[in-house]
Amino acid sequence: MITTLLSAYAFLVGAVIGSFLNVCVSRWPLGLSVVKPRSRCPKCGHGITALENIPILSWIVLRARCRGCGEKISAQYPLVELATGILWALSFSHYGTTFTALRVAVFATVMLGIALTDAEHMLIPDGFTVFGLIWVLLSVFVAAFLGDQGPFAAPWEAILGVFVGAGVIAVIGWLGEVILNRPAMGFGDTTMMAVVGGAVGPARALLTVFIAAVIAPVVLIGLVYPLTRRSSAEEAGQYNLPLLGSFGWKGRELPFGVFLAPSAVVALVYGDRLIDWYLRISGLK
Repeated sequence: MITTLLSAYAFLVGAVIGSFLNVCVSRWPLGLSVVKPRSRCPKCGHGITALENIPILSWIVLRARCRGCGEKISAQYPLVELATGILWALSFSHYGTTFTALRVAVFATVMLGIALTDAEHMLIPDGFTVFGLIWVLLSVFVAAFLGDQGPFAAPWEAILGVFVGAGVIAVIGWLGEVILNRPAMGFGDTTMMAVVGGAVGPARALLTVFIAAVIAPVVLIGLVYPLTRRSSAEEAGQYNLPLLGSFGWKGRELPFGVFLAPSAVVALVYGDRLIDWYLRISGLK
């Protein structure tokens, strides 16, 4: 009973944070403040009231339309709130009322924001990475003081992981540029992997990149390439995908942060077991 109530409360808190995450996702890529002005309809300028800004519920009550002009409200908003709520509920149901649960929830939220903005704008805003890096490095010392490390890297591993995570992506980007004769990796991927490395440490930072590198070609071949072929009647490289609207994926280029983000969460929670499994089947352990 207590666990259920905790999960429900965590879901509500996560949904509220997801509402703010929507603001970050929509404004940071455009260089806008997430503090002011208050949320408003982009078409008619109608200010969103508190009752119109209740996570998930307001979108349902308003029937997905602006109360001012009737413009359709994207399903992305309630879906992001729902996803964030679920992430927070899972974190606290698994780790209980611990600092680790909060750290996992915040880290997963930052990764979700990065994945969304990179998917839609092929950009990873500094707002996510700067906050993420500060949070990861401060929380690792708080966790050490509390004796509640959880699945996160210890302080020394976290510091080393920052450099390993950023370094491996920088090297991959450099090699890709040499081979392809054009930029192959954005700086946002480098700063993102600094955050990831700080959370998971050097070994799992490398695992994150490996998992993302396995997933990306599957999506490229199975989803993006077929959509590219079918979009000849549309503007080159622009096509609508469910949930997240219009993406700017050109040709076969993919925003790598979309794959690094979920891979980082997997590496955080299951990374040690995956590495141990690989060492055992390869005979190295």
